[in-house]
Amino acid sequence: MHFLNQKIEFPDVNEASIEGLLAVGGDLSSERLLHAYAHGIFPWYDADDPILWWSPDPRYVLFPDDLKVSKSMKQVLRKKQFKVTYNKAFTEVINNCALAKREGQEGTWITEDMIDAFIKLHELGYAKSVEVWENAELVGGLYGIDLDNKVFCGESMFAKVSNASKAAFITLVQSNEYQLIDCQLHTKHLESLGAKHISRTEFLKYLK
Repeated sequence: MHFLNQKIEFPDVNEASIEGLLAVGGDLSSERLLHAYAHGIFPWYDADDPILWWSPDPRYVLFPDDLKVSKSMKQVLRKKQFKVTYNKAFTEVINNCALAKREGQEGTWITEDMIDAFIKLHELGYAKSVEVWENAELVGGLYGIDLDNKVFCGESMFAKVSNASKAAFITLVQSNEYQLIDCQLHTKHLESLGAKHISRTEFLKYLK
């Protein structure tokens, strides 16, 4: 196990465990986070744990051409039930993601320190949000990291009404020119939208 110090560096991702755990410790400074995402590494840990850094193999991703939009979802988008915006309410989105209840998960990995760190990245222009509004109320959204390399590193999404998070994700994919959406880990929700596993080696090629 690799324990990080104040130096902004990580071990080779090929040294990660079978589960994808690469290193422990360090901090959530903007410099370290940007370095991590540029090398296919992300933080994921509970509030009571030290900072854990991951680089899973395989990696769960979505190629825009593989995006699946159901007939019912196409109708939702066609009817313009939602208004979708970008970077209008980043703090509200990340706070809602932290509060969202998820199957098989009691707490949240989006800690106060994580929220503060990503708000700083947003202020620097790297962390971005997609907001979904219904009748002027924020009902869904997502946020992630954009290093201007044609890859969007998705972090989390939430929905207060049916289809709101799907509307955010589909709009993100269809309205931008990303080569790849990094979903990090498998979920049934993302699978239904067309995401799939690729090797870590293949994934890292897209970050260069």
